Amino acid sequence: MCRGRLFVVVIACLLSNAAWFGLSEPLFAQSLLSGGRIDSIRVEGTQRIEAATVRSYMRVNPGDPFDPVRLDRSLKNLFSTGLFADVNLRRDGDVLVVVVAENPIVNRIAFEGNRRIDDETLQQEIELRPRVVFTRTKVQSDADRILEIYRRSGRFAATVEPKVIQLEQNRVDLAFEISEGPLTSIRAINFIGNKEFSDSTLRDEVTTSEASFWNFFSSTDTYDPDRLTFDRELLRRFYLNEGYADFRVVSVVAELTPDNQDFIVTFTVEEGPRYRFGAIGIETTLRNLDPESLRDQATTFEGDWYDASEVDKTIEALTEAVGDLGFAFVDIRPRVQRDRENLTIDIVFDIQEGPKVFVERIDIEGNTRTLDRVIRREFRLVEGDAFNSSKLRRSRQRVQNLGFFKTVTVENEPGSAPDRTVVKVEVEEQSTGDLTFGAGFSSSDGPIGNIGIRERNLLGRGQDIRLSFTLAGEASEIDFSFTEPYFLDRNLAAGIDLFRTTDDRDDESSFEEERLGGSLRAGFNVTENIRNVVRYTAENRDITDVDSDASLLVRSEEGTTLRSGVSNELTYDTRDSRFDAREGVIGRLRTEFTGLGGDVTFVKASVSGGYYYTVFEDYTISTRGSTGTIAGVGEDTRISDRFFRGGGNPRGFEFGGIGPRDRNTGDALGGKHFYTGTVELAFPLSLPFDLDVRGRLFTDIGAAWDLDDGNIPVVVDDSSNPRVTVGTGVSWNSPFGPVVLDLGFAVVKEDFDETEILSFSFGTQF
Repeated sequence: MCRGRLFVVVIACLLSNAAWFGLSEPLFAQSLLSGGRIDSIRVEGTQRIEAATVRSYMRVNPGDPFDPVRLDRSLKNLFSTGLFADVNLRRDGDVLVVVVAENPIVNRIAFEGNRRIDDETLQQEIELRPRVVFTRTKVQSDADRILEIYRRSGRFAATVEPKVIQLEQNRVDLAFEISEGPLTSIRAINFIGNKEFSDSTLRDEVTTSEASFWNFFSSTDTYDPDRLTFDRELLRRFYLNEGYADFRVVSVVAELTPDNQDFIVTFTVEEGPRYRFGAIGIETTLRNLDPESLRDQATTFEGDWYDASEVDKTIEALTEAVGDLGFAFVDIRPRVQRDRENLTIDIVFDIQEGPKVFVERIDIEGNTRTLDRVIRREFRLVEGDAFNSSKLRRSRQRVQNLGFFKTVTVENEPGSAPDRTVVKVEVEEQSTGDLTFGAGFSSSDGPIGNIGIRERNLLGRGQDIRLSFTLAGEASEIDFSFTEPYFLDRNLAAGIDLFRTTDDRDDESSFEEERLGGSLRAGFNVTENIRNVVRYTAENRDITDVDSDASLLVRSEEGTTLRSGVSNELTYDTRDSRFDAREGVIGRLRTEFTGLGGDVTFVKASVSGGYYYTVFEDYTISTRGSTGTIAGVGEDTRISDRFFRGGGNPRGFEFGGIGPRDRNTGDALGGKHFYTGTVELAFPLSLPFDLDVRGRLFTDIGAAWDLDDGNIPVVVDDSSNPRVTVGTGVSWNSPFGPVVLDLGFAVVKEDFDETEILSFSFGTQF
């Protein structure tokens, strides 16, 4: 009797469990029934979905037996489609009945409470869309994705709560209620294990920064795991470049403060010993290649502190030098031998023949506006050339330097044969049109205002057209220019300039000058680093508003003259930056002959140069100099053509403060000859405001002298003796534009010179 009752309980439990899984008439119970085939399949409960669609997911068809396994698979298939909230299977005689409850359709998606991230950005990140099937799994996934977006932006206290509003016709409105919370900032960045470098030094090397009230222009003080991963690599590179070859980052831990408002980031490092370069060797098995002839290309020297970046520079220099000798296919690998006892690293640069690979084709993508040929003409490689990684890197740099693209990616992929490669160029275009409004102040020019319109990529052809208006306290200018960078499809930049300028020189020379004219120019690259520009200029100059008590030399030149001449400028430039150079050399030679018609004839020449070298870390020493001369041809030189020094070159003197001067009136007359020189040390300033401010210590030297012996009786103070200034200054690349301030003290000068201690300028464009 007990066994009978136990059997009944077991059967009841099985029936109950089968019903729990959605079968009105449990499949397990059906399996106990004998025989029977499916006569037909009836679908119930559908609203939008066709019955045939439901049947297509079934693993049984009319005529098949009632097989519990196949029916179970049918049930799982229907659930896996995501189209149904519930599915039931039951048997009505020989009819299989499929009862479904469809998932609703999303009618509208709304975001509430989001102020920092707009609706469009959030909508692009989530999976659900209007008229898409609604499932709670997708809703939860989208809520998690929104949370992730806020965490990436530094808001770890953000919460997202989805709200579902039921509508008629099985539709729903979905609203994500967002509480953004405050920014989760970096309260402190700590380092453990650093002995050779202070915490403040290492903080300068990583991109993550500590939160501060003045750091409102940057987002680097918010927590970002990806940024911390990048910071690990930055620390590794820093220590490798400083000679710590065994350095490693043990861990990076970001701990949330108890108030859930900030993070405290801790880097644990192992510095290891510092190494020096040991023996430096160059070996090769290539015929007709003498390794000793390449030794000058090495930037690594025995006895210097080990620097991983110098190893990379040496490999790049050797690759380029060997390529120039005609060896297009080389593979240079450094063999490193570390001596832990003597703390030295021996390096042998092994030059071997690399695989012979040729450029099959160059594919360019992403340039929706810029023509292909504008990009191709910047490449140092063309189809059919031997592949050269150095030329490929240079090509990418040249395309990036166009300024037409936000990003430029250049990669090579396997071609149609083992000795073929395809160069793939992917660019992301950016706006090349500028409408600028500028404002600023200069101690030499006074208040400055500027309005300009410019298109640097006219019609996608790479042409540059510009119109600008500048108004300053001491000068004004209207300038129009047009440049075709590859005139007649040749490496020749041709252009035209039209200008009208006024210059108030009343303070230094008691007159005003107006210039009206234009020029034609053509420039071309002689080599990769040498550029030549030829220019023809015709202009009308008018000296007006001459003071009644001005120098007789100035009054004698009052009136209008026409100048017509040609000039040539040859420039050699290897600087790493045109605006804030840290490495490299620049030299410029300019010659000018005016006298191709017109009223004035003279020959003028000047030469200038500079050398920039980073001594350690971010400390840069630069030496700069210039000199020039002018000579009239059959006539005296004029004041508007001579050289005026001061006003920043050299510093410590007013514009025109150095050079010949009328003893009676004090008017600056300009010199026929000049020279200047500068030695400067630029260095970062570790300010608590985390600003990009650099300091300078400098010494300037210069002079301007000599006038033509005319018949006008004027007593002139003149001297070619060098003037010397020493000083200090700061420059800040601020969010409002560059700010430059210098204090120059003239320690050697003449009695008639005009000096100024402070010179500064700032400005911005909107």
